[in-house]
Amino acid sequence: MYRIFIVEDDDTIAGIMKKHLESWGYEVTCACDFEHVLQEFIHIEPQLVLLDLKLPFFNGFHWCDEIRKMSRVPILFLSSAADNMNMVMAMSLGADDFIAKPFDLDVLTAKVQAVIRRSYSFASAANLMEYGGAVLNLGNGTLSVKGETLELTRNELKILQILFENNGRVVSREAIMTKLWESDSFVDDNTLTVNMTRLRKKLESVGLTDFIVTKKGLGYMV
Repeated sequence: MYRIFIVEDDDTIAGIMKKHLESWGYEVTCACDFEHVLQEFIHIEPQLVLLDLKLPFFNGFHWCDEIRKMSRVPILFLSSAADNMNMVMAMSLGADDFIAKPFDLDVLTAKVQAVIRRSYSFASAANLMEYGGAVLNLGNGTLSVKGETLELTRNELKILQILFENNGRVVSREAIMTKLWESDSFVDDNTLTVNMTRLRKKLESVGLTDFIVTKKGLGYMV
């Protein structure tokens, strides 16, 4: 199930969009604190953002820019001010599309579906996991971030899978080794260390420095 984050300060509009998109099977959360939208974004980890242009405290351009500093998640702008200048500004900041208010809910749904298909390469939602702007595709064994795609070894894929599944929590070395044993790989403590070192270097090559954090004596986490 794809997670959608709606950043719209009109409660009526936000509620209508939420109800409609949920009827299509999406998991939808509406922003509550418009002064700290980025913190809510980080907490929710959505696969798509619907972002209004005119907001309290900071406008949609500001939040689009802030999100783009850390994530390539697709962003759809919503605004009644649909002139060429706003559309050009939105796209230049990394938006994926722009929908003018008032809009038809069926058009909104079609746009959402199209952007999600395009962004996640038509993959099944069940095969995709996202954390911190990085999308792990269990179907083809890749990790995508900021427009770049990493090919993962079987062990690297399994390490990232268990870390993504437990994001925000420490995963013990023993749990990771057990996960790797499922693939009939011989894994001891030294083998895990070698795999982890290689994986970290691969992640650093696409800017994911310190993506995997070591908790001394406990294990690893993302």
